[in-house]
Amino acid sequence: MRIDKFLFFVRLVKTRGLAQHLVADGHIRLDGRVVDRAHAEVRAGSVLAFPLHGRVRVLKVEALPSRRGPAPEAQACYTDLLSAAG
Repeated sequence: MRIDKFLFFVRLVKTRGLAQHLVADGHIRLDGRVVDRAHAEVRAGSVLAFPLHGRVRVLKVEALPSRRGPAPEAQACYTDLLSAAG
């Protein structure tokens, strides 16, 4: 699944356009490498790191969503590694 679509489907950004800008600006790391293309592939098990709303988010992809569903469904698709560690 494209990284911009994933961020939109799991409700981390309000629009796919915002997700595309976040990626294009080079603010996202996928499995430790900087990603600058919105079509970068995200898979189950991938780790994403990026700044969002004044803090750094580190997420492990647990499942790929098929749609932009309700928040509980979206949150089941990833694990927040920083809150789990701290």
